[in-house]
Amino acid sequence: MGRSQNRKKYISKKKKNDTKKKRDSKTALIIAAAAVVLIIAAVVIFFMLDEHELATIMDLYDEKAGLLRDDVIADEISGEMAPGTPARVVFISVCDGTERARVFTGTGVDNEAAFDDANEQARAYVETYQYNPLWVKADIVNSSQMLSSDEFSVELKHWRHEFFRNGISFDMNYKTALLEAELNGAKILDYEEECVDFTYLNTYLKKAGRTPLTSLPEYCVLFSCDSWFCDDDSTVYELNNSGYEYGRRDIETIDKDFAEEVITNASGFLIDQVNADGSFVYGIYPRFDNDIDNYNIVRHSSTLWSLVCQFKMTGDPELMPVIDRAVDYMVDNYIVYSDDNTAYLLEKKSNEIKLGGCGVAVIALTEYMDTFKTSKYEDLCIALGNGILNMLNEDTGEYYHVLNGDFSRKEAFRVVYYDGEASFALCKLYGLTKDSKWLTAVEAAVDHFIKADYTVYKDHWIAYTMNELTKYVDKEEYYEFALRNAQENLDTIYNRDTTYHTYFELLMATFEVYDRMVQRGIEVEYAETQFDLDYFLKTIYARADRLLNGYFFPEYAMYMQNPQRILNTFMVRHDGYRVRIDDVQHSVGGYYLYYENYEKLVEYGLLECRDQ
Repeated sequence: MGRSQNRKKYISKKKKNDTKKKRDSKTALIIAAAAVVLIIAAVVIFFMLDEHELATIMDLYDEKAGLLRDDVIADEISGEMAPGTPARVVFISVCDGTERARVFTGTGVDNEAAFDDANEQARAYVETYQYNPLWVKADIVNSSQMLSSDEFSVELKHWRHEFFRNGISFDMNYKTALLEAELNGAKILDYEEECVDFTYLNTYLKKAGRTPLTSLPEYCVLFSCDSWFCDDDSTVYELNNSGYEYGRRDIETIDKDFAEEVITNASGFLIDQVNADGSFVYGIYPRFDNDIDNYNIVRHSSTLWSLVCQFKMTGDPELMPVIDRAVDYMVDNYIVYSDDNTAYLLEKKSNEIKLGGCGVAVIALTEYMDTFKTSKYEDLCIALGNGILNMLNEDTGEYYHVLNGDFSRKEAFRVVYYDGEASFALCKLYGLTKDSKWLTAVEAAVDHFIKADYTVYKDHWIAYTMNELTKYVDKEEYYEFALRNAQENLDTIYNRDTTYHTYFELLMATFEVYDRMVQRGIEVEYAETQFDLDYFLKTIYARADRLLNGYFFPEYAMYMQNPQRILNTFMVRHDGYRVRIDDVQHSVGGYYLYYENYEKLVEYGLLECRDQ
């Protein structure tokens, strides 16, 4: 009985276990099924979201393309086309801001057919890759000509680096055709050898997913375009189709509000370049997004000035710790003392003390103290000023330019700009301390500038010096020298093809001198008999406009490797589109004075002179 009862107990226990297992198994199946349902639901939702996002992207692209289509179709082509080429050719460029624009070429019997051909390709790309059409640009060929390789070399020879303004098709049917912006933006033109760089061309074609060439053809088609650009907010800009402004939007009036926008954007770029330790990202070659492997503490110092100008204009408290970090980097790492009262700015990599470096350090620190209402760096500025005085012969007014790191003399003359930087600094020191020794020293230097006719150097630092000096000294010869520094160079400045940012600073600093002369009622014979105010004002506006050719509007930036990184800042086009902190600083400096003086400029007749 015992064994039978035990067996019954065993069987009963087994049944309970089996029942539990079945129940657990059923539960597991239910849980698994639920999990599968959840996964399927998640996948469905995921793809539904993707479809929604794609629809949004396609709607955005269609909106922008539609706006551009109206302009392209209405365009009247007046130029001649190379025989044997398509009747109409349209390019559509699409960029998401994170990489170089994708460009699609369409051909047809009329504007509409050519646009639709290019649009079909661009739209398919946007849809396939769910590509964000942040910026969309349309170009229609308005003229073309056939050139042999030798004729092309002759043509390219006439152009400054990166300034060639034609697109090239390497076949008659535009199967392999590149816009001017693509050619220059990807370094495909070799200006030294006056030819197309075959390696860079094929590298670009491969990265763009296009068929590389097996060889360069004997003949190519050069073309120019009418162009329109649709911005991220779906605003369409007609782009200039000739001259130095080719390829960028036209600004109807460069007024105070526009100048403020440019200053804010470019200064914002500089702020973004300040590293955690207070140093700057020194510069960028944006065609391939390469940092410039160099550092110059003199340019660091002058760039601080732009950041302070940004604060003076906006009062943004978030700028203060960034500026302080950059100031501390200079003061803590690059200031050296030869004794308790004499300091210099040391360029460590060359172990040199440069006169100009000491000058711009004083300029930056005095601007800082004036803006933030502090005397924090007054003793340091005085010590730096004493260093400058040690490099000035007050009997002759001549400066010694470069010392070794141990304060011994190294080089009497390096670059003429050092003289103006040092003299401007001495003026700022007089404004800070009212100690007459600074004024006596700078007057000795300026007397030398006048005697040696420094107007031949077209030096913006001389203009800054005279602007500061005439705040305190009303000598007729100083006003005359300041005006001559602009007047005798107006033809060169007005006609300069590159942006040459320091010319704008020279003009604007001189304008403040002229206005001070008028407001104080100071009679200067030169101003009455030889200074051409109308031409001066016309040149100011011309340089304000010309400088925008070096401003990275998105229609320029979209053909660089990393557009968002350099968007809305300044570059030097003829040096590989270089973006360097001092390039930006000088550009901001000119526009800041333009912003500050815009109402006065208009009162003197700026806009009337612009249109003459």
